[in-house]
Amino acid sequence: MKFLYNTGILLYAIIARIISPFNKKAFLWTNGRRKWFELLESRVNKQEKYIWIHCASLGEFEQGRPVIEAIKKDHPRYRIILTFFSPSGYEIRKDYNLADIVCYLPSDLPRNAKKFISLIKPAMAIFVKYEFWHNYITELHKNGIPLYLISGIFRKDQHFFGWYGSFFGNLLGMFRTIFVQDRESLELLENFGLSNASLAGDTRFDRVVQIAGAAKDIPVIDDFRGDEKLFLAGSSWKQDEEIIAGYINKNPERMKWVFAPHETEEENIERIEKLFSVKHVRFSRFDKGGKDARVLIIDNIGMLSSAYRYAYIAGVGGGFGKGIHNVLEPACWNIPVLFGPEYQKFREAVDLIKLNGAVSFNNYDEFESILEYWLSDEDLYHHAAETAGRYVRENKGATGRILKVLALD
Repeated sequence: MKFLYNTGILLYAIIARIISPFNKKAFLWTNGRRKWFELLESRVNKQEKYIWIHCASLGEFEQGRPVIEAIKKDHPRYRIILTFFSPSGYEIRKDYNLADIVCYLPSDLPRNAKKFISLIKPAMAIFVKYEFWHNYITELHKNGIPLYLISGIFRKDQHFFGWYGSFFGNLLGMFRTIFVQDRESLELLENFGLSNASLAGDTRFDRVVQIAGAAKDIPVIDDFRGDEKLFLAGSSWKQDEEIIAGYINKNPERMKWVFAPHETEEENIERIEKLFSVKHVRFSRFDKGGKDARVLIIDNIGMLSSAYRYAYIAGVGGGFGKGIHNVLEPACWNIPVLFGPEYQKFREAVDLIKLNGAVSFNNYDEFESILEYWLSDEDLYHHAAETAGRYVRENKGATGRILKVLALD
């Protein structure tokens, strides 16, 4: 099995290199790993003590970020090495100022793992959520370096627990502690025979509370909203947008509407504009005359988390694709949330639905029904809104629980 695993990793790297001239993501993935050892060696100070934190991509970084910030605040003598697997994480956070070194994780081959670990000699390593690289984990274990997993979540259908999964399942026992998000994950690992799992919760709750506390005023959205209620479609995709636009065109005066699409390229903004039969305006072109528009399209990135504060109801995109985006960001503002049907792998979405702080929709008719349900009954709306906010507040604190176990000196 190890031979097949290493061969698969090698083939992945070779294919990425072959297609890199024609594929931007493959180019970034490949180019970012060129001469990785020489570049890293020039930046590592052997007199310093490092903590290695690894994230697959941007979403995992947001989960790891509260832990990084807590370490830097309370234990500043440690240096942070932050690695990413995906370009979508590295390219956005390569200048993150609380990490002393940010780089791509070299491919998980035995030689790379040995060179990487021997070079940085971390005091400990922290992987976030789903990262289980066999050679890196084995090398850390072999060298007696404590390894932790934070915000882990496990399901019975994962490869660890199948009849064929011992190759990966054995890796779980090499972690000093596996901090899991929920009791189901804890019980699954305990039934698997592991005693190194601990229920800490999800660090994303701490992160969204931090974000809300540092939210910026956005006068354009405030002016646009005026005295009306506002619906904000955050990280929206094509199917979300088409359903919501159908309701807007039919009920333009029901609320004001803001779209913050996941993709802000000119071509996509133009496509969204064509969906509306009512007056609309881009954020970048808003002036006082834009207050008469019914729809505001945010054509930049970076302001969504602050923008949610102006919403009465939020829709979170991605639920008609691979999975929804962050529903905690609007929920922390006491805002009920709507999203598409692909949410089952997101514990917070499942929880919010059970608690009536969120609702999923499959089509236009369901979207219309849910919206009218909340807009026509203030008591039901306020119950959903308060439930969403309370859920976030009651589940924060994972970062503190993790730091206590890490017991950094």
